[in-house]
Amino acid sequence: MSEVLGIERCDLDISSNHSSHHTQLYGGKRLVIRRGQPFNIIIHLTPGSNTDFKPGQSSFTLIVETGPLPREESDTKVLFCLHDSTSETEWSASAANDPSENTLTVSLNSSPDAPIGLYSLSVDQKGQKTSLGQFILLFNAWCPRDAVYMNDETRRQEYVLAQHGLLYQGTYMRMRGFPWNFGQFEEGILDICLKILDKNPKYISDADKDCSARGNPVYVTRVLSAMINSEDDRGVVVGEWEDYTGGVNPGEWLGSGDILRQWAQSGPVRYGQCWVYAAVGCTVSRALGIPCRAVTNFESAHDGHGDLLIERLYDENGETITNDDSIWKYHVWVDSWMTRPDLGQRFDGWQTSDPTPQVTSEGVFCCGPASLKAIKEGELTRKYDAPFIFAEVNADVVDKVRQSNGEFVTSHGSTRHAGRFISTKAVGSDLRDDITHQYKYAEGSEDERRVYEKAQHHNKLQKSGEEPGLHLKIKLSDNMIVGSNFEVFAILTNDCMDARDCKFRFFATAVGYNGTRGARCGFASIEVEVPPGEERRLSIKLEYDSYGAAITSDRMIRLLAMAYDKRLDVFHHARKTLVLDEPELDIKLEGAATVNQSVTVQLTLLNPLPEPLQDCSFTIEGNNLTDGKPITAKIGAVGAAQEAKARIEFIPSSSGSNVLLVNFDSDKLKKIRGFISVVVRGE
Repeated sequence: MSEVLGIERCDLDISSNHSSHHTQLYGGKRLVIRRGQPFNIIIHLTPGSNTDFKPGQSSFTLIVETGPLPREESDTKVLFCLHDSTSETEWSASAANDPSENTLTVSLNSSPDAPIGLYSLSVDQKGQKTSLGQFILLFNAWCPRDAVYMNDETRRQEYVLAQHGLLYQGTYMRMRGFPWNFGQFEEGILDICLKILDKNPKYISDADKDCSARGNPVYVTRVLSAMINSEDDRGVVVGEWEDYTGGVNPGEWLGSGDILRQWAQSGPVRYGQCWVYAAVGCTVSRALGIPCRAVTNFESAHDGHGDLLIERLYDENGETITNDDSIWKYHVWVDSWMTRPDLGQRFDGWQTSDPTPQVTSEGVFCCGPASLKAIKEGELTRKYDAPFIFAEVNADVVDKVRQSNGEFVTSHGSTRHAGRFISTKAVGSDLRDDITHQYKYAEGSEDERRVYEKAQHHNKLQKSGEEPGLHLKIKLSDNMIVGSNFEVFAILTNDCMDARDCKFRFFATAVGYNGTRGARCGFASIEVEVPPGEERRLSIKLEYDSYGAAITSDRMIRLLAMAYDKRLDVFHHARKTLVLDEPELDIKLEGAATVNQSVTVQLTLLNPLPEPLQDCSFTIEGNNLTDGKPITAKIGAVGAAQEAKARIEFIPSSSGSNVLLVNFDSDKLKKIRGFISVVVRGE
């Protein structure tokens, strides 16, 4: 048997390993690799110690350890010897010696289901243990044996490596995408992501069990769903939908990096809403190697009673009666790609999880992961939280009006309202990808109804088609930029054979994206006779003086038309939520961008309001452009119909194509975002 090798130092060959493991963007300060894939280290030996080294005959045992209490029984400590070649299914190593260079090159391969995290690497020679260094092990979407394997390179580039993307807000009639800087490769972010895992209550109560379970992306995703919000722990983001005192308006965030750094320094960050939770969750998932996408569900149902039915209650004046059910104009969550051995192979693929704290699951504010295939097929007994997510995209909706005697009368029902235009950024472009078909069958189809009845087996609802009678619809104006005055119309049509006497009302109320009702900003009412085959119109002129103080930064107004048919004692409804258009940001670079040289961006925005804006500012942020931090230029007040202007300098830190995100903020006009592509030349 060979003598103990004298080890002078170990070169982890970071540059070469990062190139083969698609981890170059984490930087070159330490080794970051993906599991189930070989990596090389070069051991430099003391002179004369490599003359007769024979790997198969040596007392050379490699040891990898992770977690505070590494144990072989938990797979957090593994010992393995050198062999002629490495294995694709377990921790293994082979070696080749080069006496002329006095080095030993060791090729190691990790298990494709090893726990992710920070590892130490050492070697034991006849009881003499030598540290060789540390590395971080991640999930591997490039490894066919890894649970997160994705077999298309363009999708891996989008869902693992892309550092910026688009999130969607608005309504299903007026969807708008806005840029977000995920920034998973920014300096320090990976350490923060691992810290999130180490701060979760399961780790605190049983670190050995938690670290051992980190080989399972289902487990890790569920932990992240709980830790991105701060409801049950000191998680990342504090939610707030009304008063942002003591924190940041959620609409002002441009990316995840600033949020994660603040959390690492001082604990839960104030404030976020659904798109912030989802975007931060996407950042952390991608940083850890899990393919992930942010998804927006328009007309997203919140089923407070667990019956897959949303009841919207009103009084005779059109005022909403609060209950546990609601419809959010949009809601954002994440889908993560992985196998589901706990459910069966047919449920592999995209899994929905939701970090926004809406309901508890197993006593904790988290949701998912639930298989999209289970959701689409109504397999609601499959873990985790499938009934709640199914309802978000496919609940039936019924409207009820409380009459003066206290009784509720059903005025309208819909099997098609919840779950509209489910959207995510398209792979490899800035287009919107409609993925509704991945969540459910076409609305009204036999398959969709079959699945709903299967899911709702204990509470089947009778459906009826539309019959001749009174019909309501709402028509919007073409130009509805915030600050302008415009009209909206409710149109009542009589398809009956006889005239109808009706009480016709039209309401306009400011709302938040999650359905939270604000102040009323318009109302009209008439008593009208509608002859057969004719229509009557009722209009509201929405003036900025009325709606300006009522709207939130979401710039949404809910329109509700109600017609009471006196003869039949029946209510008819129509509703629509309008999103006021926002002014455009003009973004121009002054000259070409060159690495490590200052470049200036010109920013201009025309104030569309008939009153001054106070506390105006522009903020820019971009990977490899602003050193991972936002840069803000405060410009004070801007008069009515005047331009807000700023020039901001930044210094790109690396060459290549990047995205510069811009946000305009003021006291009355918020969440005005834009972006441009910036191609940075080398020095």
